[in-house]
Amino acid sequence: MVEIGDDAPDFAAPLANGDVEEFTLSENLDEAPIVLAFFPGAFTGVCTTEMATFEENLDDFEDATVYGVSVDAPFSLNEFRDQQDLSFGLVSDSNKEIIDDYDVEMDFADMGYYGVAKRAVFVVDGDGEVTYKWVSDDPGVEPDYEEVADAAAE
Repeated sequence: MVEIGDDAPDFAAPLANGDVEEFTLSENLDEAPIVLAFFPGAFTGVCTTEMATFEENLDDFEDATVYGVSVDAPFSLNEFRDQQDLSFGLVSDSNKEIIDDYDVEMDFADMGYYGVAKRAVFVVDGDGEVTYKWVSDDPGVEPDYEEVADAAAE
């Protein structure tokens, strides 16, 4: 499992930002601190609330760059982004490699749905080091947004 002080696992994945572009974490460390907010699925209740709350609180993340991360397809993420009026990009981990590398994969076995992201937040500094980590085993729990903003500011 990725811990504070570890090098953040690098990844390249599609970024839904109104268009679809390739995003590589290591090539964007100049945007640090980077907040990677993993969420189980677009268009679901708590995930929609979480991404909307990040958007509403972007001013608290003054120098940080926020990215949502889920296993949804980039085209779905663009639609979700449009519907929620999100200004930050959403990373598509449709291959489920990022959730595996960050060890934040979970299943909704009772619904027959496997391999989604746990609700989790990592802050990565300009050297690629993880400086903050929050992972929930309960998909109904949202992160402490003020704590995440404080961690990004440090």
